[in-house]
Amino acid sequence: MKRKVAVLSGAGMSADSGLKTFRGEGGLWEGHDVMEVASIDGWNRNPELVLKFYNQRRKQLKYVSPNSAHIALVDLEKKFDVHIITQNVDNLHERAGSNNVLHLHGRLDMVRPVSNPESIKEWKDDLNLGDVDEYGNQLRPHVVWFGENVPNIFKAIEIIKTVGIVIIIGTSMQVYPAAGLINYAPRNAQIYYLDPSPSISVEFKLLKNLTILKNNAVNATPKLVKDLLHEE
Repeated sequence: MKRKVAVLSGAGMSADSGLKTFRGEGGLWEGHDVMEVASIDGWNRNPELVLKFYNQRRKQLKYVSPNSAHIALVDLEKKFDVHIITQNVDNLHERAGSNNVLHLHGRLDMVRPVSNPESIKEWKDDLNLGDVDEYGNQLRPHVVWFGENVPNIFKAIEIIKTVGIVIIIGTSMQVYPAAGLINYAPRNAQIYYLDPSPSISVEFKLLKNLTILKNNAVNATPKLVKDLLHEE
């Protein structure tokens, strides 16, 4: 039986493909105040601005590709049972070929009606005011915003509880509830933290079997995957 691996991926993973993160200068994301375009309050105040913002992000997806880190995680499936838990809303893990991807914060290429978060559909083009479902409900990006619950966090916890290896890539581990997932890993699990500027929180200081690799995703991930495949 293959050993089970959980990969926690964040914005740094996609940044190496050319997608900007929102934890930049002054909390701006592509020049916008994050709370204006990535919060439920921002949506309620100005849905047209929010739709325009995500239309731009959706278009941007068409011009970027999975990087060597995404591809390396697909290779890891040769000998491991790999489950990716990502905070990213892009589809780069899927496009690279990963088979088990859980999106904590939704996906850019999907939408849902404002009244029914379970009715999700794919959406490749612009989404505008007046685009509705069959019942006349306005559609919105299928993205978890600040001020909203993270429904998939419970699935993520169940995955983390049963793994032997956790690989953390490109995330500051500062955004909750995702940052708290590491607390559910088995005590004997091997933890790898890949980040050019790793944030060592109290939770990390208490971890056993922790290996920190100070490098970006495209440099550190392929090497780690090669080492793991060689050891298995």
